[in-house]
Amino acid sequence: MIRIRRSATAAALTLAAVTAAVLGLAGAASAHVSINPKEATQGGYGRFAFRVPNESDTASTTKVEVVLPENAPVGSVSTMPVAGWTVRVEKRKVDPPIDVHGSQLTEAVSKLTWTAATGGGVKPGEFQEFPVSMGPLPQVDKMVFKVLQTYSDGNVSRWIEEPTPGQEEPENPAPVLTLTAASASASPAASAPAAAGGGDDDSDSGTATILGVAGLVAGLAGLVLGGLAFLRTRREPAPKS
Repeated sequence: MIRIRRSATAAALTLAAVTAAVLGLAGAASAHVSINPKEATQGGYGRFAFRVPNESDTASTTKVEVVLPENAPVGSVSTMPVAGWTVRVEKRKVDPPIDVHGSQLTEAVSKLTWTAATGGGVKPGEFQEFPVSMGPLPQVDKMVFKVLQTYSDGNVSRWIEEPTPGQEEPENPAPVLTLTAASASASPAASAPAAAGGGDDDSDSGTATILGVAGLVAGLAGLVLGGLAFLRTRREPAPKS
């Protein structure tokens, strides 16, 4: 009986350690700045949200800088007010000009900077979304947004590494918006992404991650219980005939 109890204790500790490791890896993989939705249509308009989680246990996120890609200028970029934050919009000259419904635009937004009010920001354990309306979206396969996240203690997280298809995600990945060609019958208005808060992609991904982790934990628990049952069977005396 003593050996069985020791085996049960060891198995329980092993299960707890594996569960903690799996949950920790799942959390680390998702804790970076992202854009939602992650896909849109070339030539369309859409509402997107830059989702910024706070990774520090002691400091708040007080500034978020989003740099728009130089190789994919957008004719119209507008921001939505975010309570407790101010936004500064920087522009740059573009050549050739951007054709927007017959108008030739010689300037495009190059950078968006959100700054929290004094004493505010994204607290530890929280996240904030910064909505942006953009269009018409350029005729490119993807848009890579480099983001700088500044904390109240002076630390800066640089989300600037471009992910490479087929390879492991870099340590500091930049948000990427994938653009697909519009169908022959689609109009710019019809090809625009849904105007909901832009969190569906991450919600589905988060749900899948949680279900996968739960399944792994359940499988480990089954193995532990099966092993304990086997040990009990071996140690219990056979019934006398």
